[in-house]
Amino acid sequence: MPQVWGSKELLEDVHQRDLCIGCGACVDLCPYFKNYRGKTSQLFPCNLTQGRCFAYCPKVEVDLEALYQQIWNMPYEGTPLGPYRQVLASAAGPAMAQDRYQGGGTVSALMAYALKSGMLDAAALTVRQGLTPLPRLVTQWEEVAQCAGSKFMAAPTLSGLNSAVRQGYRKIGVVGTPCQMLSVAQMRSNPLGKPEHDVPVALAIGLFCNWSLDTRQLSALLAERTGAAEIRGMDIPPPPANVMVIDTDRGPLEISLSDIKPLIPHTCFTCLDLTSELADLSVGMYEGRAGLNTLIVRSERGAALMADAVAQGFLITEPMPVENVAHLATAAAAKKERSMRMLLQRGLINTQSGRAALRMPASVAAKILPPKGIAG
Repeated sequence: MPQVWGSKELLEDVHQRDLCIGCGACVDLCPYFKNYRGKTSQLFPCNLTQGRCFAYCPKVEVDLEALYQQIWNMPYEGTPLGPYRQVLASAAGPAMAQDRYQGGGTVSALMAYALKSGMLDAAALTVRQGLTPLPRLVTQWEEVAQCAGSKFMAAPTLSGLNSAVRQGYRKIGVVGTPCQMLSVAQMRSNPLGKPEHDVPVALAIGLFCNWSLDTRQLSALLAERTGAAEIRGMDIPPPPANVMVIDTDRGPLEISLSDIKPLIPHTCFTCLDLTSELADLSVGMYEGRAGLNTLIVRSERGAALMADAVAQGFLITEPMPVENVAHLATAAAAKKERSMRMLLQRGLINTQSGRAALRMPASVAAKILPPKGIAG
């Protein structure tokens, strides 16, 4: 059983070290933690020596070797893209309504088909209320498209997953970022070993993510330039654009990434994962081809869902060129290296004298980055 402490240690190790990303994993488990406009806080003290708030957190005492053995039945090797079966180009098929999707609409198509086919009875997704991303629990496949579009902000989506478990749903889907997929993997492993803590995730779809933005700071920046009610969506085009494009009722508004990047929470720079390696399926943009996504098929259930969605017209796929996969792997490896340097600099990995944010075999850490200063 992994090392698990309580909320006192969670506050010390995560909140006081500015590592909380506001993923929602500790919210709606009990009355103590709440998330408001991207910030998670403890409202009341708790004296439990072990808690799911600590066990599910993706920012403290995460043992990647143990998780990979539990989820993939293989050791953690630090490869750029993690375990996968194939990488494809994909988009929503003709059975999906022609709606406003981010990229190709692959996530919406997969989740909609999973609900329609009965693979899922509920899905924890994310919507925007004004500019604030909020969890939404969806039970009808036609409602999935209402949650389409990237938010680019840390969202408490996993509180929606916790709510679904509490409401008794037994086949739950969830869409989230790499840190959220890390948390979902810990939920699936039931680290406290109690039957009543079972989290029946039937499908986890992960998003590609280099970083997210602080909700409050982004809201303040955009308030200076446009009204929240006017914003219909947002996107970051591939290089060399170097801007965030805000889609408003009055037309597109471009904001330089030099103004955006200071809004990235510090904790994002400690994340090793670009492509949601612990998800069943991972989805990101296809650089250079508008209207398509990059789809990484990882698990057996993910492969089966993808094949069925194609057969039923919910999804279309085509081969991904080898050079595109290589380019993605290079970007993922670069993120691992940058984040490993930050983990070392902050003393957060393989800590011997106390609790660590992250643990992995020293040999794997050395593969990601030369072993200077890496603890065993």
